[in-house]
This record gives sequence, structure tokens and C-alpha cells, in this order.
Amino acid sequence: MQAVLAVTVPFFALVLAGYLAARQRVLPESAIPGLNAYVLYFALPAMLFRFGSGTPLFDLLNPVVLVVWIVCALLIVFVTVVFTLGERVNLKDAAFGALVAAFPNTGFMGVPLLAALLGPAAAGPTISIILADLFVTSSLCIALAQAHDASGHGARDAALKTLRGTLANPLPWAIAAGAVFSVAGFSLPGPVDAVVKMLADSATPVALFTIGAVLWRAGLHAHTRTPPALYLPVAAIKLFLHPLLVFAVGAAAVALGAPLSGFQLTVLTLAAALPSASNVSLLAERYGADNGRVARIILASTATAFVTFTLLASLFGVRPGG
Repeated sequence: MQAVLAVTVPFFALVLAGYLAARQRVLPESAIPGLNAYVLYFALPAMLFRFGSGTPLFDLLNPVVLVVWIVCALLIVFVTVVFTLGERVNLKDAAFGALVAAFPNTGFMGVPLLAALLGPAAAGPTISIILADLFVTSSLCIALAQAHDASGHGARDAALKTLRGTLANPLPWAIAAGAVFSVAGFSLPGPVDAVVKMLADSATPVALFTIGAVLWRAGLHAHTRTPPALYLPVAAIKLFLHPLLVFAVGAAAVALGAPLSGFQLTVLTLAAALPSASNVSLLAERYGADNGRVARIILASTATAFVTFTLLASLFGVRPGG
């Protein structure tokens, strides 16, 4: 437990530091979008490129990992929508609730945290998860959300629009560039590699700090006050049902003879136990959903995940550096 805490405490402390810095206006609100842009367009792509270039292609695009994760994500989306849809939660809000229930913070938090806990080999399955969520989970949920406002081809058009937005995201391209370098055995020229390394090294602390700042900003701009009954159950789905389902489906796949190692199953389960992706609050705001509810789900899952994630990692017998 102490070894796991030695890793998780600094990660979640940086998230808290970002939240408090924004709340106390030490970090101006106007600086938060710039901080987020730096992580999204510079630091995180550099980190993913470095992990991708040092990881075999099959580990980056492992079909068994992708299938297990996507099946579980679809089930979580379905369960969350069915469970929450009602008089107080329309289809758009239920869809975004499902997205935060199924989409963990693998980019800003998951890749560096899981690599710190389990070693660099954890980057391969985690990057597969990022790709699955960017292209499948988010596209499905945003299409469902748009179906609330549109008829006919509205949902299909929304899905295509979301897919185009995903292709404009620098993260898949950074992963793809890393994969090309991995397959071809390329390496960057010395000065360029040094710049990429400097950017990559800044990704973890700045990303974690940014998560906290973004969470504060999302709560500040929430347009509604949300009772706990409308957001705590979804946070519970994210932190308890999601990892349990991933572990059960992965174990069933292993029992059926699928080539899924115990290490990969551990990475998948711990990734599912991560808190909700903080950028979903920005999507909810952009699409006119109840961003107050979404922000509170993300905040509740992030605060609680420090305990639940640490306990689960200890239960799996994770020994950082071992």
C-alpha cells in the first residue's frame, strides 16, 4: 500500500493544487484555456509519441484489448443511459452522463500514472484505450446526445462531425507517428529529440495541474445546481461498475482462450478505475448539455478515485519499481 501511495499521492496532489490555484485566483481563469491547449497540442502529443515510438505496434493496437474495452464501454453507456434517463434527465444529459461513466482520464492522467505504477509496458494497452474512447465511445455518446435535438439523419451527421473532430485531435496523430517510428525503427535527430523529450517530461505535472483547474472552471460555469442523486450514482458506475465489468469481461475472454495476459488485464482494470475524463465537461458545455451535472460527476469521481484507485492497485498487488 505504501509503495502505491508513494505514486498516487503526488498525482492527485497536483490535481488538487491546480483546483486550489484556480479557485484562489492564483491561476487566472483566462490562463486555463492556454494551459489546456499547451497540454493537448504540445506536451501530451510529445509524451504519447515517445511512448508509441518505443512500443511494438501490436501492443499499441492489440485487437483483444480493443475488443474487451469497447464491449465494456458500450455496456456502460447502455446501462448508464437506461438507469439515468427520466423526467429529470433527458437523452442529451443521459448521453453525456454515460460518456463520463465510460471514458476515464487516460490521456491526462492514465498514461503517466499507469506507467509509473506498472512500468513503461503499461503504455501500450493504455494507448489502445485512448484510441477506442476517442473514436468509438465519444462518437457514440455525442451522436446519442444530438439525437435528442435532431431527427432523421441528425444522429448520423453528429457522429460524422464527432469523428471529424477526433481526427483533428493531435493525440491520435501523435500515436500514429510514434507507431510509424516504432515499425520503421526511425529516430529523431538529436536536437529535435531533446525538444520532444522536454515537452514530454512537462506533460505529467502540467496535465495534472490542468485537470484541477479545468474542474474548478467547469463548476464555476455550471448553469444548474444538481442534487447529489443525479450525479453520485454515475460517479459510482464509473469507479465501481466499470472496473468490475472490465475485469469480468477480460477474465471471461481469457477463459475462452483469448490471448490476453494477466498484465494487460491489470492495466485495463486499473484504467477503468481512473476518474472520468475532465475534458467531457468542455464537450457538455459546447453541446448545450447540463454541464453542471457533468462537472459534478467528474469532480466526485476524481476526488473519490484517490481512495478507490489506490485500494484497487494495492489489491492487484502492484509494486511500483518492482
